[in-house]
Amino acid sequence: MDLRITGMAGARPEHSAVTVNFISAVRAQLLHSTCYVFSDNVPYKWRTKDGKEKVVMPDASINCRVKARKENSFLDVPRFAMEVLSPSTEQYDRREKMELYCQQEVDEYWIVNWKDRKVEIYNLDYDENQEPRYYLWKVVTEKNKEELKIVHF
Repeated sequence: MDLRITGMAGARPEHSAVTVNFISAVRAQLLHSTCYVFSDNVPYKWRTKDGKEKVVMPDASINCRVKARKENSFLDVPRFAMEVLSPSTEQYDRREKMELYCQQEVDEYWIVNWKDRKVEIYNLDYDENQEPRYYLWKVVTEKNKEELKIVHF
């Protein structure tokens, strides 16, 4: 096995601010719930359709089954995942991560573009073959910001 150590640039302050603000707002709303909101340092470990093990760490997630874990990784699926776009991760967040969240049947997926001040809200549904698929439910911008809400809670 060839081991490579690579440096990763830290997130921009705006990226972190979006995540912290979201977690702060949602945490208060889930206070008396069995669900918890987590930041980007919580890994989820899943098997893909082709049987490979994959670990992902959403920028924010809401998990209602926190006992299903091994060491520090959750094995179950969160009900909600959010990714804040960065130039270096945008394609990964929009393609591979989105597909993985869909395969695992995460109910709701947000893609947050802090530069454009836009949130894309995707909901899980099933196509005619009963395969999970994300549908763009709403795009929230400055013009309709009062409509920003988590659909499944």
